[in-house]
Amino acid sequence: MKKNLLLLEDNAERIAAFRAAVSALGEDWVLKVWYDAPTMLAECEDCLEHAALITLDHDLNPQPGVTADPGTGLEVAKFLAGHLPPCPIIIHSSNTDRAWSMHNEFRFAGWPVDRVGPIGDDWIPKFWLPKARAMLAEHKSENIFRKPADHTERLHRTFISLEGLAIGDAVGEMLACRNAEAPRIIQAGLPAGPWFHTDDTEMALSIVDILKLYGHINQAALARRFAWRFERDPDRGYGKMTRIQMTEILAGADWRQTATSAFSGQGSMGNGGAMRVPPLGAYFADDLDRLVAEARVSSLVTHTHPEGVAGTIAVAVAAAVAWQVRSASPEHRVRRLFDEVLRLTPESQVRRGITLAAQTPSTVPVDAVAKALGNGSLVTAPDTVPFALWCAAQHLDDYVAALSCAISGDGDCDTNAAIVGGIVAMVTGLEGIPPDWRAAKEKLPFSC
Repeated sequence: MKKNLLLLEDNAERIAAFRAAVSALGEDWVLKVWYDAPTMLAECEDCLEHAALITLDHDLNPQPGVTADPGTGLEVAKFLAGHLPPCPIIIHSSNTDRAWSMHNEFRFAGWPVDRVGPIGDDWIPKFWLPKARAMLAEHKSENIFRKPADHTERLHRTFISLEGLAIGDAVGEMLACRNAEAPRIIQAGLPAGPWFHTDDTEMALSIVDILKLYGHINQAALARRFAWRFERDPDRGYGKMTRIQMTEILAGADWRQTATSAFSGQGSMGNGGAMRVPPLGAYFADDLDRLVAEARVSSLVTHTHPEGVAGTIAVAVAAAVAWQVRSASPEHRVRRLFDEVLRLTPESQVRRGITLAAQTPSTVPVDAVAKALGNGSLVTAPDTVPFALWCAAQHLDDYVAALSCAISGDGDCDTNAAIVGGIVAMVTGLEGIPPDWRAAKEKLPFSC
């Protein structure tokens, strides 16, 4: 397997010297060069699995004929520091102040990092290359990447669930104050976009980020990504406890401590673990036992209360089973969905609520169902998940009707609709979502 050296550098002479240095490291090395920060930010994650060393400049100049801002190495440092460290970092900038800023970003994030000053014409073979060899010899890599052979196929259905979730989130937020009129408004036509999503989608994006990069839920990586997205855009409707946890993580606290200390040590039983998890169900849709384990660890990053964990598992399994039964008859779909969710959800208030949901006919008015099961007004998993699963189960082949049902029940409309949208999209596929809705939603970093 080839080893990647990832380089951010805009100077042609330096790049040539780095190529010679890479050749000196051995035949199994490949140099990947970025001339500007935005391009590296967009592409470098796909190279991290086989990255053995990263070396970064800070000050960058546009390439000939290019007028776009090339950005800085510090931007890349802040981005990479949000990831688990797969390899050492060397900073080779002559900008001393910014070089130390980059160094600190990596140091506080636990990356092995050092600096090499570009002094003299031969600094790359004379100083950089020995430093690279020494750091490579000292670094012991961990197997944090576990992508299965069908990783690309899994991601495709993961992105479908994310699309369904994000649109449900946005529509639910848009109609939350007019929930009783939601079916009529949806039928008459929703306003033009962009439709902005809330923390439901932001946290689901972090789940997808981690799956795309590692092929499984790494809790430390997920905690970093939650905090990174929160820091970038904190005004997405995050709940009070989540804001506290993310702020503490950004200040250096261990995610395990922030999660377990929530609500005086009881842990959170909120619906946050459930609202973000449908894409995880899509990724592990062919292995329910593995999915339950992955859903549990995804919940524990922020929601350690047994009810929060149970709600997360229930929604993840529902999304997975929805994909499994997408070609089955409507009656079989509903029965199988509830049977599997009840089989795999731990004993809890959540599970008891789902048992009642499974026994509730589709002929019961939505407001009565919401009153009996809860509609998310309490922002807890027991008060949210049973109703969301009932709405999804009654409309597994009709994405629009499923969202109308979830929103018209009042309560936590955006979360209810996000959960329902992420599940039902597994049956309807993208073709079951109105094209104008897909075009109106806020742009996501992933597309199908």
